[in-house]
Amino acid sequence: MAMIDAAMMGAVSAEAQAVDAPFGRALLALGKARADVVGLSADLSKYTDIGPFAEAFPSRFFQTGMAEANMMGIAAGLARAGYMPFVTTYGVFASRRAFDQVAMAIALGRQNVKIFAFLPGLTTPGGPTHQAIEDVALMRTLPNMTVIDPADARELQQVVQAVAAHDGPAYVRGLRGVVPIVLPSEYQFEIGKARLLRDGRHVGLVSTGIMTERAIAAADLLDRSGIRAAVLHASTLKPFDTAAVRTLASRVPAVFSIENGTVVGGLGSAVAEALAGAGSGTRLTMLGVQDHFPVAGSLEFLLEKYGLTPAAIAETVAASLAAAERVANATDMDCTGGLS
Repeated sequence: MAMIDAAMMGAVSAEAQAVDAPFGRALLALGKARADVVGLSADLSKYTDIGPFAEAFPSRFFQTGMAEANMMGIAAGLARAGYMPFVTTYGVFASRRAFDQVAMAIALGRQNVKIFAFLPGLTTPGGPTHQAIEDVALMRTLPNMTVIDPADARELQQVVQAVAAHDGPAYVRGLRGVVPIVLPSEYQFEIGKARLLRDGRHVGLVSTGIMTERAIAAADLLDRSGIRAAVLHASTLKPFDTAAVRTLASRVPAVFSIENGTVVGGLGSAVAEALAGAGSGTRLTMLGVQDHFPVAGSLEFLLEKYGLTPAAIAETVAASLAAAERVANATDMDCTGGLS
């Protein structure tokens, strides 16, 4: 496999605050390094940042029209012929609309197809019909499927390289347009590995995707009130880093999962599975979209409405820890005869 250097990919510098079209830059660099890489879009190339690849390699780009299910079948066929397809569309179309084709044509035969699904969760203004809040849950159920939710431009570019080196299908939540840089310059993505971004002894925040930025900000707010919060970034939802979650849970009295999507089957469920499998008694609170369809609105409006802003996360964590402390104090008093 040809190597991709930093200049070729347009990699982010330590001083950069954001990157324009990081996926498009990384895929273009990968296409220059590997002749087997092909791109596909379902009439959304302009909105999924695959345009630079399409312009550079017109014979290796396939515009399938608004036929996402058919596109997944085409991608599977290209993979069988020895190509490495990078499929781009919106998350709702890649998961809900084309789920059977992803399952049967791609996952079942372990075809080497990389699906990049944009506008995941609450990031779309399209309302319930376009909010891919359950895509992680759906993709986690598929055998052979790797599921990744990058936090920022730095990680997204690294993910493009990582899934290209990985033999098998992958579902990646895409970040388009001008994407901020959140993770430190020394950060290095690895499939299946969560990263502890900051340590703390009072509570553990386990986050993924764009919610890691909010989790870090919430930890900063909690720190001002004397609550030391650890932040564990779990960008790979499958295979999940159960060991990292269990290690964190062994050191804190409470864990909060924070995600941009439904807590049913998503990150919260993955954390719960990890804790239950270890017989952990650490309390878990799942923050995300609860068991309902969200309303339409901007990302910031929806984060505010569903308690997912840094301030709301910090308030929920602080209130939960205070309530647990009150219960513990009352129990201690009762055991020592302080209460009748």
